[in-house]
Amino acid sequence: MASAAPGLWQRFAGWCARNLPTRESMENSRLLRPVAHRVLAPHLWRFTRRSVPRGVALGMVTGILFPVAQIPFSAMLALPLRANIPAAALTTFITNPFTTPPLWVAAYWIGKWALRIDAALPGDPVREAANAGWAQWLLSDAAPATAVGLLIVTGAFAIGGYFLAMFGWRLWIARKWRNRRTRNQD
Repeated sequence: MASAAPGLWQRFAGWCARNLPTRESMENSRLLRPVAHRVLAPHLWRFTRRSVPRGVALGMVTGILFPVAQIPFSAMLALPLRANIPAAALTTFITNPFTTPPLWVAAYWIGKWALRIDAALPGDPVREAANAGWAQWLLSDAAPATAVGLLIVTGAFAIGGYFLAMFGWRLWIARKWRNRRTRNQD
């Protein structure tokens, strides 16, 4: 099993090297040319203990709150926040066709709980939606609950992602130091 992981990692790294744009291609891009000097700043692409957690938190925010153009939004917002652009871009993939529907349903229920819609509206709003029509229900009850729920979920995911990335960074550095110490003792 241990030999399968490096093979998988090497294949993934090879795929990234073949398919991801190079710095030169981004500098020569007609769309990026006006802001290339800002977007391609080295400190935004360097993996540091402060920029990676910022990038993860930013990727969570843009991945959940922006339904389209998540990666460009995360790259633009990484500039003033000094966040790592690759970490922000990769973290936006938390939302995909498999995770978005459960996320939005959870956001609706969390928003419904936060706004106490059940106490304000008699009956069962979900059952009434089937009878009254989805468009009317969406505009009357579901939209505020889903919006508030998405903000709560986004905040929780961003804070959790930030601290998880910070903790993961510490574990990675501790393992590197432990391996270095054992190599030097041999």
